[in-house]
Amino acid sequence: MTNSPDFVKHRFLDLDGIRVFYREAGPPDAPVVLLPHGYPCSSYEFRNFMPLLADRWRLVAPDFPGSGYSDTPDDFAYGFDGFADFLEAFVRRLGLDRFALYLHDFGSQIGLRLAIRRPERISALIIQNGDIYEDELGPKYAPLQEYFRNPTPEGRTKLGEAVSEEGYRDEFLNDVRPELAERISPDLWKLHWSLTTAKRREIAIDVIAGLRENLAWFDRYQSYLREHRPPALIVWGPQDGYMPEGSARAYLRDLPDAELHLIDGGHWLLETNLSEVVSLCRNFLARARRRNETLASSGRCLS
Repeated sequence: MTNSPDFVKHRFLDLDGIRVFYREAGPPDAPVVLLPHGYPCSSYEFRNFMPLLADRWRLVAPDFPGSGYSDTPDDFAYGFDGFADFLEAFVRRLGLDRFALYLHDFGSQIGLRLAIRRPERISALIIQNGDIYEDELGPKYAPLQEYFRNPTPEGRTKLGEAVSEEGYRDEFLNDVRPELAERISPDLWKLHWSLTTAKRREIAIDVIAGLRENLAWFDRYQSYLREHRPPALIVWGPQDGYMPEGSARAYLRDLPDAELHLIDGGHWLLETNLSEVVSLCRNFLARARRRNETLASSGRCLS
């Protein structure tokens, strides 16, 4: 693994009146890797990953509105469609015509909605603990599934109990073994709780409750994968109460040629197993780049 001399740059831009924070690393003319983050995190989750690929790739990680250091506007549509609209506008603003997508947590559904809209832009997928198969959801989904069946005000209040410092801690530690949990810094839940205003807390509860409607998209995500068959690396931590091993293997139904690696970790592999993930991603992205260059030189479709 090559350590890049490049630093991660921390930047802001104005996007339709929203002040957006994003991290960027790597040469501006290099192949792009787009990094939409998960919950309850921000682009912070990619802070260690980005410089280790920045010698050969341009990596871009925005904070979604209502997360991290981006604004929390009153008139933004805080849901999966709204976040996909934001991501599409963001890549258009930066002039990112084609890119690999890192799909993690709810960033997987947001990224896949963007891919469905613009499949020609997607050069490859890195899939890491992002769920799109309802029959393989793990046991930690049980309280959510109970709410989906009976979405009462009382149930929503119970969902809100998880949007707390202790709830964030549980999200980050999840079901990893104690010796792996020691690798996960309290900075994660402390930072993100410190950035969770009362308004952001209500937004987070709305987004969690909105996962019920998102289930209806699972078939569409799967259809996209079957139809377009982008080169895909599945790198997964099975110590994940939300998305266990079966959630990873389910992708092979629609991406039978995908490369699957089960790593001794959990939901936040970039905290516990960074070097393993980086090594796999470097090799995969290099192969995907050669494949795309071969297809381009032969005049064949890349999507």
